[in-house]
Amino acid sequence: MQQQINQLETIVQSLLDEARQQGASAAEAGLSQETGLSVSVRLGEVETIEHHCDQGLGITVYFGQRKGSASTTDLSPESIKETVTAACSIARYTSTDDYAGLPEPDSLQTCFPDLQLYQPWSIEADAAIELALSCEQAARTYHTDISNSEGATLNTHQGIRVLGNSLGFLQGYAATRHSLSCSVIAQRGDSMQRDYWYSVARHPERLQAAEAVGRKAGERTIRRVGARTISTRQCPVLFSAEIAGGLLASLISAISGGNLYRKSSFLLDALGQTIFPEFVTISEQPYLPGGLGSAAYDSEGVATQTRHIVENGVLLGYVLGSYSARRLGMKSTGNAGGVHNLSITTGNEDLAGLLSKMDTGLWVTELMGQGG
Repeated sequence: MQQQINQLETIVQSLLDEARQQGASAAEAGLSQETGLSVSVRLGEVETIEHHCDQGLGITVYFGQRKGSASTTDLSPESIKETVTAACSIARYTSTDDYAGLPEPDSLQTCFPDLQLYQPWSIEADAAIELALSCEQAARTYHTDISNSEGATLNTHQGIRVLGNSLGFLQGYAATRHSLSCSVIAQRGDSMQRDYWYSVARHPERLQAAEAVGRKAGERTIRRVGARTISTRQCPVLFSAEIAGGLLASLISAISGGNLYRKSSFLLDALGQTIFPEFVTISEQPYLPGGLGSAAYDSEGVATQTRHIVENGVLLGYVLGSYSARRLGMKSTGNAGGVHNLSITTGNEDLAGLLSKMDTGLWVTELMGQGG
């Protein structure tokens, strides 16, 4: 694997060299190669078997403060030269942007720990089909009210990503991602409901068992059957873990650099202010071994940070890449491309304890609509 990463790093370096030869004052380039297998079944029959094989590269060049980008899926030397030429042609005709440019050199990552992101799964299509079938069967037989299925899907994916720039940063890594999901439909009288469950991990051995995923999908579906409306009231609200993640995404959007410098956020100038109850602390942990969001550097090569974004309810930091940081007169937080492994304090109660403590209230398991 390391030999393959080295080969791709050589290609990225050739892109940067070509950009310099064509007159660019600075450049950054990225390359990815990905392969994978996806199988889906429905009602005990195979629906699809797909083998994926993708690759692509992109380059951004700067002529002073003018910027141009181009991409291709062809890695031949001729295509590389044409792609760089296209990016340079665009840059020569774009307007100057005082905030454009590569990251600050001292912000680039120089330490690259093994985050255990590469755990390949050499599963054959037949074995993948059997797991998907077992998952769906467990869901369909969970309860007699389960009358139909939207199917079960198993995915396994591995890829290599390489990033380089004219500041001397050149680094690549391999990563894997595996998942198993199932969705079924239940009917009781005139009430029909659907729900799902899934498991996702870097390491195949960390996936939940196929039967467990199916049973959970069946349990969640049956739980929804026979729902009824409640009267208008004020009451406690508890969000399930899957939904709570969406609420955190709304927070991250509000404190992201693009929305802040465009003044389209409800949290403008909120640093140091209390935005949550005191018991809430939200952290970013990019160096968790095997974490789905783990990364030593962001999409610009800037070092990621282990930090509290919110501590004891107080907003301590924004989510910034280099461009938005310059627009705001701040420094990049290593979040070009997004955040890495967010966690929130959970307190001492599990779900059952929270439901018992709430007594009468609203447990939200799904949201619908924009801004829901």
